[in-house]
Amino acid sequence: MITSVLPVPNRRSDPKASADDSITAWALAARGGDADAVERFVHALHRDVLRYVMHLCGDPQTADDLAQDTFLRALGSLHRFEGRSSARAWLLSIARRAVIDNYRYNAARPRLADVPDWQIAVEYAQPKDLPGFDDGVALLDLVASLPDERREAFVLTQMVGLPYAEAAEISDCPIGTVRSRVARARATLMDLLDTTEEPSVLAAA
Repeated sequence: MITSVLPVPNRRSDPKASADDSITAWALAARGGDADAVERFVHALHRDVLRYVMHLCGDPQTADDLAQDTFLRALGSLHRFEGRSSARAWLLSIARRAVIDNYRYNAARPRLADVPDWQIAVEYAQPKDLPGFDDGVALLDLVASLPDERREAFVLTQMVGLPYAEAAEISDCPIGTVRSRVARARATLMDLLDTTEEPSVLAAA
């Protein structure tokens, strides 16, 4: 009997990978009509989708609608999902297309208010009595100041927690570009943190 000399990856040692495996399994089960799997799939990824959509659309008033649209599109397309990538990456790709379609639809319509303040919506979505909440909001303000492409790469990899390869797939760019954008985003944030007068914000980072 010949055994492999390569170590077998231990998925249990990586909670994020294990969670993604479970979510992908629920998506595949939901494709077969399992109602409980549909509920688990939606519940597991709703926060990530909402946070990502808030970041992309820059308008908290439409973020909930776009998140709902994302899940409606995903549930209608589950029959085409084969699990070749994680369900999380697949769903965030759909979210990105939903935001782009919304931009195109509203391109000719004037905005009623200039409120590109997605971080406020994130604040409303979080429990307000948790320790460090104010520091977290301050950090969101710093992230919001990043250039769009760097902010997207940073949010996907550092806040949502996607691997660089999946972030590159969602952003439709090479993985090296994502790594470069994240590195530059980190450098910018460190410069901003160095100038902050709030030591607690620096510690939270």
